[in-house]
Amino acid sequence: MIIHSTIVVIAYLLGSISSAIIVCRLMGLPDPRSQGSNNPGATNVLRIGGKKAAAITLFGDMIKGLIPMLIAHLFDAPPLFLALTGLAAFLGHLYPVFFSFKGGKGVATALGVQFGLHWGVGLAVALVWLFIAKVVNISSLSALISMALAPFIVWLIWPAPELIVMQILISVILFWRHRSNITNLISGAEDKISESDN
Repeated sequence: MIIHSTIVVIAYLLGSISSAIIVCRLMGLPDPRSQGSNNPGATNVLRIGGKKAAAITLFGDMIKGLIPMLIAHLFDAPPLFLALTGLAAFLGHLYPVFFSFKGGKGVATALGVQFGLHWGVGLAVALVWLFIAKVVNISSLSALISMALAPFIVWLIWPAPELIVMQILISVILFWRHRSNITNLISGAEDKISESDN
């Protein structure tokens, strides 16, 4: 119990490390919170720093979700603590204690959590994202659709109630964090992937 609780705390702290801000500082780029969409996420880093910086940011955001889940598996965490670990990593990215609780929107970290939970869950969600992105070329819409389907994917692959609730919470919060994107989608003003806010 103590070990599993400690992993949850570690997950939040790891999630609180902002890949976008660190990458931009190391590469001499503007602070992503003050440029472009002002969102410390991979797509905004793509906008202000190019593909290399964005790829590093994306990888960093994903492993923040992946590593805590793998550690939780290593210590045989039951579904409840797996769920708490995933949620903690996700919330750490959104509300990072190291960066005044101002974080990104959480798509990459959520995907890392899903891969860490079960490779099949992560792969299915990623494939949905890629397919929608290929069809509509809009990052936010791809994220919203893939995360809307994620609870059903978890239910199909690992139908533990705690894990399904975790994914529902992540999806609902992610939709709330994308509320400006949803408004733009409705009005037809949302940017394409090369310009969008994720």
